[in-house]
Amino acid sequence: MQQPAPIGIFDSGYGGLTVLKEIVRRLPQYDYIYLGDNARAPYGNRSFDTVYHYTLECVKWFFNKGCSLVILACNTASAKALRTIQQNDLPKIAPDRRVLGVIRPTAEVIGTFSETGSVGVLATSGTVASESYPMEIGKFFPALKVYQEACPMWVPLAENNEHEGHGADYFIKKNLHTIFKKGEDIDVILLGCTHYPLLKEKIGEYLPIGVRLISQGEIVAESLADYLQRHPEIETRCSKNGHQEFYTTDSTDDFDHHAAVFYGQPVNSIHTDISHV
Repeated sequence: MQQPAPIGIFDSGYGGLTVLKEIVRRLPQYDYIYLGDNARAPYGNRSFDTVYHYTLECVKWFFNKGCSLVILACNTASAKALRTIQQNDLPKIAPDRRVLGVIRPTAEVIGTFSETGSVGVLATSGTVASESYPMEIGKFFPALKVYQEACPMWVPLAENNEHEGHGADYFIKKNLHTIFKKGEDIDVILLGCTHYPLLKEKIGEYLPIGVRLISQGEIVAESLADYLQRHPEIETRCSKNGHQEFYTTDSTDDFDHHAAVFYGQPVNSIHTDISHV
C-alpha cells in the first residue's frame, strides 16, 4: 500500500503560488509540495512540444516524491501539456495517479459571472494560441462569447517586481484597450495566468465600471475541494499534516525573494535538479 504523500502543485515559475495560497486557505489540513521550474521559465512563449516535455519531466518528479495528485497551477502547462499527459502518459506510467489543471475548473464556472454573455481572457501568448479557453468554455457555455488578448509583458513585470511601477500602467492600458475593442460588451475579465493577480489592483484602475475581474486561485481551490470529496480513492492517499515544502530548479535565494511576494509570506525553498528524472 502506497504511503500517503503531499499534493503536488506545479508552475514554471512563481505564479502558481497565488493558486497554492488559496488552496492552503481552503484546505489547510493537507500537505503540499510546490515546484517552480524557474531555470527554464517562462513557458509562455515556448512551443507546445517543449512545454509538454518540460511539464512531463516535472510531473514525473512529483511522482518520484510519492504524490498521487498533481495540480498544474500554470495556464500554459494546462493548455499545452495536460491533455497529452492525461491521455497518453498516465495510462502507461502511473494509471492510479491523477494530474489536473487550472483551465477546466475556471471554464466550468466563468459563464455564471457574466450578464452580457461576453467574457475577456487575458493570458500568455502560449495559452491564447492554444485556444484552450474558448474550447473548454464552449463545452459548458456554448453561447458565451470569449475574447482573448495575449499579454506577454505581464509575467516579466510581475517576476521583476515591476508590477507596481509605471511600466505596468502602460502595458495594462494597452492590452485592456485592445480587448475591449474586440468585445465592447465584455462584463467579465478573467486573468488566465497565475502571475496576473499581482497586477490585479492596477488592472482594476483601468477597467470600465461594472466589469468584474476574476483570478483563478479561489475557483481552483473550490474545485479541488470538490474533487477530493468525489474521489476518496485519491483523497485517502493525500497526507494531512498541514505542511508545505517549496522546491525550485534555479537559485533558492532568488526564488525565496520573489516567492514571498506571490505567496504573501516568507518561503524557504530547496534546490532540485529534474533533468535526471
